[in-house]
This record gives sequence, structure tokens and C-alpha cells, in this order.
Amino acid sequence: MKIDILTLFPEMFTPVTEASMLGRAAQKGILEFRLHDIRDYTQDKHNRTDDYPFGGGGGMVQMADPIFRTLEDIGARGKRFLYMSPRGKVLDQEMLQELAQEEELVILCGHYEGVDQRVLDAWNAEEVSIGDYILTGGELPAMVLIDAVARLIPGVLGNADSAMDESVYSGLLEHPQYTQPRVYRDMPVPEVLLSGNHRKIHLWKFRESLELTAKRRPDLLLQYAEGDPDLDREEQKILDSTLQAFGICSKMRR
Repeated sequence: MKIDILTLFPEMFTPVTEASMLGRAAQKGILEFRLHDIRDYTQDKHNRTDDYPFGGGGGMVQMADPIFRTLEDIGARGKRFLYMSPRGKVLDQEMLQELAQEEELVILCGHYEGVDQRVLDAWNAEEVSIGDYILTGGELPAMVLIDAVARLIPGVLGNADSAMDESVYSGLLEHPQYTQPRVYRDMPVPEVLLSGNHRKIHLWKFRESLELTAKRRPDLLLQYAEGDPDLDREEQKILDSTLQAFGICSKMRR
């Protein structure tokens, strides 16, 4: 996947795109990050990219021309164009899986009070939010989106199963994890995980995931239950008892 990033602060991205799994994926040619400094495309002698908003109001607005010129120079027409914005559609699993199928993405990071609306209209931008809060710019949200999309692309993660076997993607929050030593400061690892009994371990993890989801995200558990998951008798019994214990009603098939 090729990802073009339009930003006023390209230096913010290199610690992310050149390190860890993203950096290794770029070295392998699975991902290609292309950073574009919008200031390089301004015709103003002071490299200004913003001005006061028409109609008044606080703050500044990014001007259309430098962004237009950047998009034209990189050949963005016809590509999936995302604008990181708090008023956009909230990023979720469904959107991430859809974006992961794209061969190319173009991401615009806004600043100040936003960008001239004509950019979004003329280039058919999709506004994307990572949550109901405001940040100083679109760079951090763009990094979140890039990281979340990248891990769904084959070859980026060392274990192909990891991408869909964690919190939210499985429909439930992830169960607790443990590693060596078996006992640390009088805190032992749950005995079942040391038993070697794969069935008992599976059921323990399933129960833990259900209870954690019930406590922290009952909405997810209800959605999971009403999705008629393919469960065997023991799993269904654990699900039913968890729903009952936490007072979560479900229309699931009995």
C-alpha cells in the first residue's frame, strides 16, 4: 500500500513510519510512506498556508491553493482521499477493513480551524475522526489511522492471526495475558494457563473476555451475543451466565 500524507509537520511522522512494525513493513516494500510538506507548495513569499476566515470567527483557516497544488503534484485525483477531522465519521473496524483493501491512500492533516471547504468539495474528501475530542492537528489522528490500517495488511504483522485475534476485532475485549516468571512478587499466573489442557485454557480465556467486555463495554457484549456467534454448548452456557450475571439482556437464539 502507498500512503501519501499531506501535512505542515512531516517531521512528526518519521519516528512512527520508520520504526517498529511500520518501519519493517516499509523496508520490505509492503508499505510506502510519502510525506508532502504543504508549505513547499505555497506561492506566498513567507510560505503562509493560512488566513482569516470569511465571515469572521476565531482562529485561522488553511488556504485552498497550497493544498490543491500538493494534490495535483502527487496525482491524487481518483485516489481514496481522507481528511482527518473531528466532524468526520468515527474510525471503526468496518472502515479499517475497507481501507486496508485500497492500494493507495491520500491523507490530509488539517490545522488551525480547519481547511478551506473547497478542498474537501473539489477532491471528494472523506472526513474521518478518531473520537469525540479535539487535538491541535490532524497528524496524530493520521498516525492512528495508518497504524490501525497497516496491521490488517498481510505481511505487516509477524503472526497473521494477530490482526483479528485481539480486542474489538474478535467482537470481545481481549482476555488477560501472562508470561514468565510463573510467580512474580507473590502474584502467580492462573493455574489453568499452566495446565496444558487446551480446552480448559480456551474456555478460561473465553470467560475472561466475556466478563471484561461486560464490565467495560457492555454494548460490545450485547452486539456479540445478538450476532448469534457460533458457539458450542459449553461456550453458550458461559455466555448465558455472563449475560445474566451482569444484567445484560439479549435477543440471541437459545
